[in-house]
Amino acid sequence: MAPQQGGVDPAMVNFLEEEKRKAMFNEVVSKLADVCFDKCVAKPGASLDRYETACLSQCALRYLETGQVIMGRIQRMQ
Repeated sequence: MAPQQGGVDPAMVNFLEEEKRKAMFNEVVSKLADVCFDKCVAKPGASLDRYETACLSQCALRYLETGQVIMGRIQRMQ
């Protein structure tokens, strides 16, 4: 594929955008894990008890739902 004006290869641009999205996703997952673990797990052990499991599940769900609401509002503002 030949570069467009300015010497930028569209395939490279697409690749870089996809890598950026992957990095952002990994950052969100890491942040979610940190926040929810700190909130839900008082004493780390060999396994999670029922409360910790439920808390982690609900925390992750709220975190993701909040992110979706924020992204929706940002998109409407543009």
